[in-house]
Amino acid sequence: MKLLTRYLIRRLSVSTLLALFALLALYSFLDLINEVGSIGTNNYTGATAFFYVLMKTPAHAYQLMPLAVLIGGLFAFSQLAGSSEMAVIKTSGMSSGQIIRIALGFSLIFATATACLGEWLAPELSRRADTMKSTAKTGRVSSAANGLWIKQSDSMVYIAEMLPDHSLQGIKIWRYGSDFKLTEAVAAQSAVVHTDYWLLQDAQSSRLDDNAVHTSREAQRRWPNNIGGKLLDILLVKPEQMPLSALTGYIRYLEDNGQQTQEYRVAWWNKLVYPIATIVMALVALAFTPQSGRHTNMGLRLFAGICLGLLFFFAGQFFGFTTRLYGVPAFVSATLPTLAFALWAVYLIRKQERR
Repeated sequence: MKLLTRYLIRRLSVSTLLALFALLALYSFLDLINEVGSIGTNNYTGATAFFYVLMKTPAHAYQLMPLAVLIGGLFAFSQLAGSSEMAVIKTSGMSSGQIIRIALGFSLIFATATACLGEWLAPELSRRADTMKSTAKTGRVSSAANGLWIKQSDSMVYIAEMLPDHSLQGIKIWRYGSDFKLTEAVAAQSAVVHTDYWLLQDAQSSRLDDNAVHTSREAQRRWPNNIGGKLLDILLVKPEQMPLSALTGYIRYLEDNGQQTQEYRVAWWNKLVYPIATIVMALVALAFTPQSGRHTNMGLRLFAGICLGLLFFFAGQFFGFTTRLYGVPAFVSATLPTLAFALWAVYLIRKQERR
């Protein structure tokens, strides 16, 4: 039985890796075409575009892993059924329960890879890729057209530009009291970021009291805050691209400053549940495995697998939007699509066993 177990896991893993490679090649090709129009902008060369697309590959692998497991599982199981190998395996004494456990063991390998990609490799490489691209095209990380807004418990901060060394340009700060009345406005040409304070350069301040406005100008001003370089990096990244640890810390920061956390909670739960979706896709693939190799249309089954994967992806997106619009708990929106597909797969497998 150990020999059959290793054989099945090897067949399933090879098919999944081939499916993942094909999907990544397609996505990378489309990304490269999308970057062609930007080549030649300042220092953004063809080599930079190639490395940018290459560094985005782990993020795509993370997103595509459940779909690759579904397609790879469908392909491998259908081949085994088509060549009557599955029938031979069952007649040799391997039960359906053992086959299900093998499918779960195979999917656990890719679920672990998904978790590692989502927590470490993909977020870090995506951040570096975006920084490299922005630096090559504009010489800065965040553009002056959009800037960056930060809300704290006693102030609002606007940053026009952030350079790759975490130095800031075009800072504006509005401080207010407990009654939310403006008490001070500060404008600085630049700032150097430290762990628990910013050193503002050429800072102009306007302090408001009941009777007058007092203005002053300082070559340097120390502004205490808890917005360090790591937090600034997080602020420039989309929630779905953050690792779980960064999301946890940023949600706590938003709560401490009385801000909305719903979008980041959805991303947190999605990040937690997504590796489980990889396991569920293996069960769906097994559920769609034909009992007999006769009259099996491989192309049609692979097309069905792609459609199922897209349905799962768009269901997750739909429930994420529902959470933000109607206040549905983030836990429900993240787990409901995965739970629905899991129950569906279990139902189909049990239905096959009753025949």
